[in-house]
Parts: sequence; structure tokens; C-alpha cells
Amino acid sequence: MLDTIERTVTDHDLFNPASPALLMVSGGSDSTALAYIARDLHERGLIGPLACLHVNHKLRGEEAEADMRFVAALAEALDLPFFCCEVDVALLAREAGGNIEAIGRQERYLAAHEALESMCFHNALPLAEGRILTAHTQDDRVENFYMRSIKGTGPGGFRSMRYQNGPVVRPLLDISREALRAYLEDRAACGELVVRDEAGDLWREDATNAHTDRFRAYVRHTIVPAAKEQNPQLLDTLCRTMNLIGDEDDFMEQLAEEAIADNVEEGDGFFKLEPSFGQLALPIQRRAIRRILEAMIGAEGRIEAAAVDAVLQAFDRQGVPIGGYVVNIQGDLAISANKQGVLIEPMVRFRARRKRDH
Repeated sequence: MLDTIERTVTDHDLFNPASPALLMVSGGSDSTALAYIARDLHERGLIGPLACLHVNHKLRGEEAEADMRFVAALAEALDLPFFCCEVDVALLAREAGGNIEAIGRQERYLAAHEALESMCFHNALPLAEGRILTAHTQDDRVENFYMRSIKGTGPGGFRSMRYQNGPVVRPLLDISREALRAYLEDRAACGELVVRDEAGDLWREDATNAHTDRFRAYVRHTIVPAAKEQNPQLLDTLCRTMNLIGDEDDFMEQLAEEAIADNVEEGDGFFKLEPSFGQLALPIQRRAIRRILEAMIGAEGRIEAAAVDAVLQAFDRQGVPIGGYVVNIQGDLAISANKQGVLIEPMVRFRARRKRDH
């Protein structure tokens, strides 16, 4: 299994022997295994200094407190600096009117970026070299695939998870959850260093994972088992397929970048699609527009398909900008067209410009 992980790290250039790495550890089987594995990789000289982060979401009372104690003990046993923070996710969700899982994920990564910055500072290492290691597995990737299949997704969405997204890397993405649990049990059976929780278990089990009232839990406990009945090798098969999708997605993204460089003017607070943009292939147009909207709205905001379509509709069927076309889209952005091209800008800028022109 460690050979597979090393191959994943090498093939996707996830980190190097000098990379400082922050491990996100919840105390579940996957992240507990990640802590041991990362320590082994460090001892092999494949990764730099390590630290551990645990985020207590305050959702499960004493069980959450026990998770925190377990991860603290694990970090101490592995001689890892330990970062811990408590976030009342339920309170934040009530105040913001958001989804608890989405807010929890956002808060975890905010904490991770802050902890990584602190870690790099104290190790006198450049932040750009730092990595945040998560314990996502083949199982997580397959669950994402089915969730997106049911709810729909944009270009590239069916690659499900990237091995790397900025400083966040997923070295266990070619390993199953079952294999990680077997690894933990083998460590214990062979007398290697392990930490047990207060009940004597090798990892903490989140009882809420067994519920099917949440979408991911429903996919995990209903959809995936049914698919495995038809193909017992589902994880390997589907992950290979997603890697093929990922290769093609990377190629399409490169074409979109080239399309933007050659056919789009970026100014102070606006993007202008040149008339030549209308002659590009539709899939490239869509990806390029999505990238532009992400730059204007922010990568955290989900770009609506209707917003992309509104920009495309500024060109006629021959790919020529439609003079006089004006529409307001997501993010309070104005789309306007004339024979010189299609302008994407904040509505306040559009109105101020129109006022000056008149």
C-alpha cells in the first residue's frame, strides 16, 4: 500500500522531501491512517516537517470532545506539533442560513491555511512549498462521482476529485477505505506503534455517518453498495475512468487558457471578449467563460450555468457579437455587446460608463 501511495505522490508531484505538510486529522479511520503513513513517508525522507490539525465542529457533544482527545494523543505519540480549534458550525449555519456540511468544510480549510502559514513561519520555510494533506480515498471520490451524476455538474466535474488543488493534496486517492482500515489493524497486530481511543478502538467512528438523511450518506450506504453488487471492482474501475476524464479535462483547460490569452482582453475590473472569441468551438467558449466568471466572482462561488449561457447568447449563431445586447447575471455583473466585442463588467461600472457616454 505504501508503494502505491509513493507512486501516487510521484506521478502527480504532490510534494517533495523538503515540503512542510499539515495533516488534517478528524480521528476517523482514513485520517488516522494518514497520520501514520505521513510519519512513515517522513522517516523515508519523502516529505518534510509534519504537523497535525484537528477541527472540533461542536456538533456531537462529548463524542466530539473524545475525537479531539484521541487526535491529540495520536499527534503526541507520533511527535507531531498539534493544532486544534473549535468552531460552532451549527451556530454559524443558523446565523448565515447555510448548509452545515458546507460551512464545516469551509471552516476546516480556513483553519488549515492559517495553521500551515504558522507552521511554515516557525520552520522558516516558504509558504509556497507548504502542503495540506487530506485523507480522501477512492471511496470519497466514487461517492462524489455519483452525487454529481444525480445532481448534475459542469465541465470536468466527473473527474470528481483532483490529486492536488493549490496547496491541498490527496496522497490516498488511489487507496480504498477498506485497505486503510486493514492497514491500521495490521499495525496493531504486528506490534507497531498505535494509539487507541478511550474504548480501545484504533480510530474514532462518527455515528452520524450511518444516517441516510444526508445526501452523501445516502450515496455511501445505498447507491455505492448497489453498484458494487454489479461490479465488485467498482472503486478501481471507476477511479481509472475518472483519471481518463481528468486527463482530457486538463487538456481542455489548457485550450481554454490559450483561448483567453488569444481572444480576451483583461482590463481594470473588466474582461472583453473579442469578436474572434465567437468563432471558437462551443466547449472551449464555455470553459473560458467559466474561468473568467470565477476570476470576477471568486473561485469559492459556484458559477451558474445560466450565467455562462447569458454570455454565450451575446453572440449570434454565426458567432458575431449582437449589438445592443445587455443582461445582468450572477454576481451583479453586466454583459453587453457591440461590434467591438462582448464586455463583462460589474453592473456599477457598466452604469457609470453608460452615464458618461450619455
